Amino acid sequence: MKPALTGTFLDEITHDIPSQNWRDRDWDNDFATMKEVGIDTVILIRAGYKDQVTFNSQVLQEKIGKLLPVYTDLVQLFLTLAEKYGMTFYFGTYDSGNYWLNGDYQTETEINQAFCEEFIRRYGDYQAFGGWYISHEINTYDEGMMQVYEELSRHLKKLRDVPILISPYIKGIKQFGETAISFNEHITAWDSIFARLKGIVDIVAFQDGNVAYQDLPHYLQANCQLAKKYGLTVWSNVESFDRDVPWKFPPIDYRKLRYKIEQAEAAQVDKLITFEFSHFLSPNSTFPAARQLYQRYWEWITQR
Repeated sequence: MKPALTGTFLDEITHDIPSQNWRDRDWDNDFATMKEVGIDTVILIRAGYKDQVTFNSQVLQEKIGKLLPVYTDLVQLFLTLAEKYGMTFYFGTYDSGNYWLNGDYQTETEINQAFCEEFIRRYGDYQAFGGWYISHEINTYDEGMMQVYEELSRHLKKLRDVPILISPYIKGIKQFGETAISFNEHITAWDSIFARLKGIVDIVAFQDGNVAYQDLPHYLQANCQLAKKYGLTVWSNVESFDRDVPWKFPPIDYRKLRYKIEQAEAAQVDKLITFEFSHFLSPNSTFPAARQLYQRYWEWITQR
């Protein structure tokens, strides 16, 4: 058996997905399930967002101000569980939800440089730590964000020379409607972006949920070809939540998940990851539909 999905994001600092209110043993149980189903890579979606943070960060207290209390050190928990279950952990950066969105790219960069230094001081000895994830998502060319990626990536490589991952999204019709960009505009923009990121970012994992299903194969193939042209490893972020219903966000229909996996495999991406196993695909999820989705997915991959 070769599982289709071998990586997942871990979403615990969020603004649009409800918390499952898990204790340490609940997370342990879910990591065990991930291991059983073939997941070998876990990616912290972000280590902090606005005034929420996954560990008691002195850097953010000084630079951001008053933060919400941290009752469980999730970074330590996730690193410990990743080591227990033989997984590689990617550390997701801090998203201010403010500076970079308002054009102050330098402040966003400087906060993250200090924040990631703090992470290395506190957690750098964990053997499971094997990658950086820059949590700031873009959908087309943005000169300010190019500077953030360039400056931050170089700093991260000096702190620990491990792969750097980004997971951009497509400015597609599902989210942007009439303001979506065309397929050709997408190609032009990302050719320019990858030319800037060559040798700086190692892995790109496009989110796959913002375009029509009929158009997805073309985007997957084009993204893969473009990224490899500039020497980037290509993963696909197979969204396991559904964007096609009127509320945010339920587990996706099994048929859609299978279709997206099959199309990503046909495009010859290097790895399939998902956003996000614990909420939308786990038998331990608080969503009943996630438990059913897991059963359908498990039956499919074990019969292949």
